[in-house]
Amino acid sequence: MTFDVKSPIPGFEQIKQVELEKIDDFFMQLKSCDDETSFTLINPFLLREYDFEVPEYFKNLLELEEKSNTLVFNIMIVSTPIETSVINFIAPLVFNADKSCAAQILLDSNKYKQYGIMENISDYLNK
Repeated sequence: MTFDVKSPIPGFEQIKQVELEKIDDFFMQLKSCDDETSFTLINPFLLREYDFEVPEYFKNLLELEEKSNTLVFNIMIVSTPIETSVINFIAPLVFNADKSCAAQILLDSNKYKQYGIMENISDYLNK
């Protein structure tokens, strides 16, 4: 499925459109339609309790409503072995599948102290 990027992904402002491909229940591949950039995404809800309020600006930007088909993933930097990989929980990617649009949201680190930018996946395995 292809999504329009409604707010620039920090450091990757050239990406205006992305494709989301399922790898398995845990992982997705995010591929830029504008260049060769790709990210491995992970479903945070399968790893930990993960809850945040989408800021009003992004709700409007993504046209999110109560019944919107919303997807949330986090960028994972994959390393070998997999246990040394890290996940960015403080900046989730939010997708409105109904409107085919997406944005990365940088959460307020003062409000969401439990989420880090480079958390080790090993902290969530075998729990």
